Amino acid sequence: MKHIISRMLNVDIRITTKVEDFIAHNGPKITYTRQPLQNEFFIRSHELLFEQGISDVEITINDWDGIPCFFPTTESCALPFDIFAASFYLLSRYEEYLPHVKDEHGRYPVTESLAYQHNFLEIPVVDIWVKRLKIALQRRFPELQFKTKEYQQTSIMDIAVAYAYRKKGIIRTIGATLIDVFKFRLSKILDRYLVLLGFREDPYDFFFRVNQLHKQYQCEAVFFFLMADYSNYDKNISVINSSFKTLIKSVADYSIVSLMASYRGFDDLSVLKKERSRLINTINRPVKRVRQRFNRLHIPETYRLMVDAGFNEDYTMGYTNEVGFRAGTCSPFYFYDISFEEQIPILINSFCVQYTSLYKFKSVSKAQEKLHELSQRVQDVNGDFNVVFSNEVLQLNKRNSWKDLYIKYLKMNPKYNEQKS
Repeated sequence: MKHIISRMLNVDIRITTKVEDFIAHNGPKITYTRQPLQNEFFIRSHELLFEQGISDVEITINDWDGIPCFFPTTESCALPFDIFAASFYLLSRYEEYLPHVKDEHGRYPVTESLAYQHNFLEIPVVDIWVKRLKIALQRRFPELQFKTKEYQQTSIMDIAVAYAYRKKGIIRTIGATLIDVFKFRLSKILDRYLVLLGFREDPYDFFFRVNQLHKQYQCEAVFFFLMADYSNYDKNISVINSSFKTLIKSVADYSIVSLMASYRGFDDLSVLKKERSRLINTINRPVKRVRQRFNRLHIPETYRLMVDAGFNEDYTMGYTNEVGFRAGTCSPFYFYDISFEEQIPILINSFCVQYTSLYKFKSVSKAQEKLHELSQRVQDVNGDFNVVFSNEVLQLNKRNSWKDLYIKYLKMNPKYNEQKS
């Protein structure tokens, strides 16, 4: 309730369980009970928010003027469903506590989610519900004042490998060359040594150009650097390489820089703390944001680990291979741990598109249409349009379809269009 009323609608509230205090209050008031007390704004409560722990909740999807909803109420209610229980179910990731079979990286499969199964994954339903709640409250209480949120478009940059060929060391370079020889990848061998000899730019070195684009289109960006030891899944250049440190410092001069947790750091607190410390020592400023490698999340253990490691913001909430809103929202929210029945101090910044989810579209134009469609839905509710890209696909030093797509995405930013007009 605090999230919906206080954070999303920006209205101060006081919650009471005392009937006499409620009746004595002269201003706008809402009852969230099984039965109304008087003729107030009444939302009939589902039992979900009064339970302890997890149970297998039966859910039937209903339609509210074209938007899915669940936990229906009665005709005497101000809304046709329990907006608080339904929002809590999605925001808490209630379904991820229930038994399910994880994928090869230990992730929750998108196909198990309620939103995917009922075709509303691409709709920020919580934000639309809250927008309609605001309209209903304004009708009932014309004196209520609401502060308007602003749409925010942010590029989330995954930097798991800073360079394709440079700064890898002699052993790794020779090993990669031999692999290319055995696989007859002659063009890649040529490309590698043209880069190493200084005749060509490294294809992953997009940092200067992407900064120029962000300035031009007034788009915010957060860069997540991998600071891991070399392993099967983490193959960045050495964290003690001076050129790598210089690169990170230069990026930190114009954008937010934070940590991409390694594959091992996903469930190892000591590793996660070590990687965070490395980045802090490199940029000489606090590191409070984190993203998990391959979007690995165990609800709620991963978030508790993040807090214990010193982070207070996460950018992992989303699906790798499907576009959409994993928690049903495009607004930041604090995570609620059902297992301990408490809110923990980490702000969840969901993303709705990762570049890997765009591979399934047959053309760049189709991918662009999907990005535009999602952007419009987020703009309609003044939410946060967070999209994940990577230097591994945005090879800005040559013309390619990903570069074209990224520029078209940047042009969706209303701040740029306002400036242009």
